[in-house]
This record gives sequence, structure tokens and C-alpha cells, in this order.
Amino acid sequence: MAADLELTTYYAWRAREYERVYDKPERREDLARLRERLPTLFADRSVLEVACGTGCWTQCLVPAAPAVYATDINEEVLAVARAKPRINDRVTLARADAFSLPEPPFPCNAGFAGFWWSHLRRNEIDPFLQGFFGRLTVDARFAFIDNVYVEGSSSPIDRTDRNGNTYQRRTLSDGSVHEVLKNFPSDDELRKALSPYARTLKVERLPYYWLVWGDLP
Repeated sequence: MAADLELTTYYAWRAREYERVYDKPERREDLARLRERLPTLFADRSVLEVACGTGCWTQCLVPAAPAVYATDINEEVLAVARAKPRINDRVTLARADAFSLPEPPFPCNAGFAGFWWSHLRRNEIDPFLQGFFGRLTVDARFAFIDNVYVEGSSSPIDRTDRNGNTYQRRTLSDGSVHEVLKNFPSDDELRKALSPYARTLKVERLPYYWLVWGDLP
């Protein structure tokens, strides 16, 4: 299993405008809560981050984590991340496929992915989790954050395929139009996917985002 080429291309083109999505005023309170929450989850833990994008959420890990191995398949977004002043020498940025992760350069007792789960097809979730958790140490902490679908704030669902995956049609500033896989799991779906791997599991749902975290055995 490999990364979706259409999705990869879309985020490469979107690299320079990606973080505009965080400018929506109705979402700012939720985002502030998540930015405060993440460092508490990863205090004093070395973190493997998947699909780090432009490093927006990597920056939240830096104050708490002694080391972060942040990966993404797109060199275009990694270039943006490298330019961020808070991405310091405790962060190793690397190009990697989320479905074929290399061995981290140091033991990682934590794993994180922000806004990646929603881009997984339903049949990709378990293969991804197996590979992701396989790169973490025993007793590792993990966390995922992603969007809640909110009518009027989220991009409308354009279609649903026969496997229940949903898609949005998005327009970039250059006028190009892209169909983007974007799933919105329920709390029960998150628990069902993660319970076989987790020793502890907690789902926290805000108006515009969800956070799920826990610990491996």
C-alpha cells in the first residue's frame, strides 16, 4: 500500500497556502485548546510524527519533546517546515511514505499525526496503524487530531464511494480544482480501529476537531 498520488499532488501544490485553513475565526478557540493540549500529552517523550506537512503542529511538540522525527511524503511542504523559526535542532525532518515508514533515527516512545486520519481510506486504516505503531517503543503514547464535519464551515461532501469514503472538491488560489479524500470518523469508529492496539484510549471531541490519544501495551 502506498500514498495516494492525487492527494500527494494536491498537498504539494497547496504547500504555500496550506495554513490558511486555520484562519477561520470560528475555529480559533478549538485550535488554541489543541495547541495547549498536545505538549501535555508528549512531555519528555521522543515523537515520531507522520504527515507533518508544513510543520504547523510540529511546532507544538517542540517545547515538550526532547526529539521529534517529523516525516512527510512531499518535499514542498517540508521546505516550508524547515523555514519555521520554531523548528529547531531537536527536530529531524525527513521525506517518507506514511505506509512505508523508515526506522526512526532514535527510539520513539510517542507517535503523532495531525489531519492525516481523514485522508485514509477505510481499508487503509489498519495497515497504516500496524506500520506506524510498529515504529514505536513499548508503552508509547500516541495521539491523532482531525476535523469534525460542521455544515457551513467544512467544505461540502461532494460524493461518497461504494466503500463509504467521502470526498470534497477544493479550489486552490491558482484556480485548479481537486477532488480530495476526506473522511469524518465517529467516536465509535475511532475506538474500534484503535482498541486492538491500545492499553488505554481516550476520545475528546471539540466543536470543530477531535483528538484521540492513548498508550500502547
